[in-house]
Amino acid sequence: MTVFTIILCGVIGYLLGSVNSSVVVGKYIFHNDVREQGSKNAGLTNTLRVLGKKAALMVLAGDILKGVLACLFGSLINPQYGAVIGGLFAVLGHNWPLYFNFKGGKGVLTSATVIMMWDWKIGLISLALFILVVFLTRYVSLGSMIAAVSLVVVSLIMDKGAFFIISGAILAGLIIYRHKANISRLLKGEENKLNLKKSKE
Repeated sequence: MTVFTIILCGVIGYLLGSVNSSVVVGKYIFHNDVREQGSKNAGLTNTLRVLGKKAALMVLAGDILKGVLACLFGSLINPQYGAVIGGLFAVLGHNWPLYFNFKGGKGVLTSATVIMMWDWKIGLISLALFILVVFLTRYVSLGSMIAAVSLVVVSLIMDKGAFFIISGAILAGLIIYRHKANISRLLKGEENKLNLKKSKE
């Protein structure tokens, strides 16, 4: 029964995560596919650059909601492991969405929501590091990766247990893997910096 509920949590999390907010908002509300412009990434940052702040706020709400729902449904189905499994698969769904030809975003915002649902203390530490790095460098990608690594480090320090730590390491690995192109641009000094003043209203 436990195996079945774990699988169910993963399936529900993946299906929720596959509802890519950037694609939905861009194609069906603003009639503009963000996967064809800017960095071509179906995520919050590219939505902000291409479609502006209003669209980005919609994406923000959507990506947070699906992370919350995946963890909540998971915890109801399997109180011990469900929130972690559901949240992890929601990120997988965001990155490789079933409904959009498996072409999604980098999962940073959904990951941040999931981490907050797993353990709000660790979530706040990761969020604080993300904000600090982005404030100092204006590189969203760098802030995202450092926040991801901090999840594993803080989990180890807090001795969260093998299941949590391994799940956190997978989540962090997904974030870093999805940023491989950004890593290359960072090393070359070609990475785009966040500039809110140039974003559309």
